[in-house]
Amino acid sequence: MSILSRNNVKVFGRGERTLMFAHGFGCNQNMWTRVTPAFEDSHRIVLFDYVGSGQSELRTFDPVRYSRLDGYAQDVLDVCDALNLTENVVFVGHSVSCSVGMLASIARPGLFERLIMVGPSPSFLNDPPSYHGGFEREDLEGLLALMDQNYIGWANYLAPVVAGQAGQGMVSGELTDSFCSTDPTAARVFARATFFADNRADLPKVAVPSLILQHREDSLAPLAVGEYLHQHLKNSRLQVLDVAGHCAHMSHPQLVVSAIRNELH
Repeated sequence: MSILSRNNVKVFGRGERTLMFAHGFGCNQNMWTRVTPAFEDSHRIVLFDYVGSGQSELRTFDPVRYSRLDGYAQDVLDVCDALNLTENVVFVGHSVSCSVGMLASIARPGLFERLIMVGPSPSFLNDPPSYHGGFEREDLEGLLALMDQNYIGWANYLAPVVAGQAGQGMVSGELTDSFCSTDPTAARVFARATFFADNRADLPKVAVPSLILQHREDSLAPLAVGEYLHQHLKNSRLQVLDVAGHCAHMSHPQLVVSAIRNELH
């Protein structure tokens, strides 16, 4: 099976520069549909689903490979290789994909021109006194226990939390549908890899420039997380979006489009 089929890769647009969009946990490439049209005339757009998400080939899901974020970073590199991309890729990631993009850039810095991160977090866990990730370990263990006991109930609980005030209604509904349509086994593996990853030690290894798009009110990634990333990522820029939620690319796409445009010029 080809990588392009495995990861449900879509390529379109008319530019020479490549914008690669990567979705967050429980999501799929369709979450970017409000953003990508703005760049079709100026860039080649690459969309994909991580194995286990969206319309990827579920039978290729390996619970060992995908128990760590490195496995998802390898998906990114595999897709780039399949498309013969060797340099100047602008990687736009949401949530956990920001960490995935960092890992991919560390593995192959020459491949990427820059990273654009929407709602990033190098670790969701609090580590007092120096780091406030937003969650205690028992909170996240409880969330994963709910996932095991009542998957649909978990999806209906988490989607409004992720959407935040800005995304109540349509965005929350889209997230619920996406969560519910994701294979529960693959989702559990991705959830544990996402919520218990700690990539703070990787930040000094990131060599490419990065733009951090932080939501002003985000229950998954507090303002302190964006500030921490900015302090520890060399050649980074922090921009706070006036959004209450974790998915500005869905709830306030024009803010994200504008930020990306400013970064690319």
